[in-house]
Amino acid sequence: MRDVIFAFNENAGKAFLERLKGKKPLFACVIGVTETAKIPGISAAGKYPDLTDYTPPADVELLLLGKCKCIHGVPVTPEGIPTPALITKAALGLADLPVLVVSGGLKIKPQIPFFDLGGNPGGDIRTGNAVKNAEEVFEKAKLLGENLAKIAEYLVIGESVPGGTTTALGVMLAMGVNAEGKISSSMPNNPHELKIKTVEAGFRASGIKFGALANDPLKAVSCVGDPMMPAFAGLVAGAAESIPVLMAGGTQMGAILAIVKALKPKILGNVAIGTTRWVIADKTADLAGIVAQIADVPVLAANLDFSLSKFDGLKAYEAGVVKEGVGAGGACIAAILKSSGMISSVGLLAEVEKIYNQLVSSDVT
Repeated sequence: MRDVIFAFNENAGKAFLERLKGKKPLFACVIGVTETAKIPGISAAGKYPDLTDYTPPADVELLLLGKCKCIHGVPVTPEGIPTPALITKAALGLADLPVLVVSGGLKIKPQIPFFDLGGNPGGDIRTGNAVKNAEEVFEKAKLLGENLAKIAEYLVIGESVPGGTTTALGVMLAMGVNAEGKISSSMPNNPHELKIKTVEAGFRASGIKFGALANDPLKAVSCVGDPMMPAFAGLVAGAAESIPVLMAGGTQMGAILAIVKALKPKILGNVAIGTTRWVIADKTADLAGIVAQIADVPVLAANLDFSLSKFDGLKAYEAGVVKEGVGAGGACIAAILKSSGMISSVGLLAEVEKIYNQLVSSDVT
């Protein structure tokens, strides 16, 4: 299947895709915010750092309504590159997939129906006190995952949390996964040095060292994580007991995988990671190298190519901007599978361009 790249554990990846053929997926997007995203230079998920509180609710409003209500226009990077929610929306629309939204902890609530797990917005990880009620959120999410598994044949779970690669780095290092220099970024110039300094400040504040919380993942989340993590990991833990789960995201999925492995290792045979070609091609990151340290699960990537797009905002993805988010890669893989390949990377780009053009036009009027 030329529209899907097998980036790690190819045989298991092919077997996983075979299991999903002909099945009906449900797409869930887990959203949350963290003060960590407001550290200058950490995230490109918003024109200005303070706008990152609006990015996740705006992303899911776009998925379900086709427009954003909590902000004017759509979430963009400081350079004006549009949110990957456009890609997710195109895939979900083409394949007519059902969508639900789960909040791990927000400041701004989206103006759509969503599951609220009672989580709080995340603090700055430099304080060493990042997430208040990680265990409670995890247990509620696990219960939700168990019930979603009764109505869906498999789950695709995406996320939107600005600053999430930095918090993922913190949790992975706390759990003994050597992710330094391996996490991706929404920016073409990956600020590895800033991210590791931010994590080190959190380690000093919380008194933890590399690998100290290998067996206590929710403590790692509480110290240096973000509110998306316990919600996402709980959904996986609950659903993958009985159905396949495609974890849709980039290098942040390393943190989720480490959490799930520590808490529910027996379900990993029902789990794969779905991302985009841009994450796999990112020379400043190493998703396969992260996953290889944690578990032998497959990594799949949607073979998207925007180099021929007529819009500069979309062509910019080829220059290493954004790369992934809002479950874009996993949603595309699910759409390709559901359509038995009738939906292709070329067709996905055409739909993304159509949505982008409509949004840009409505923004002007």
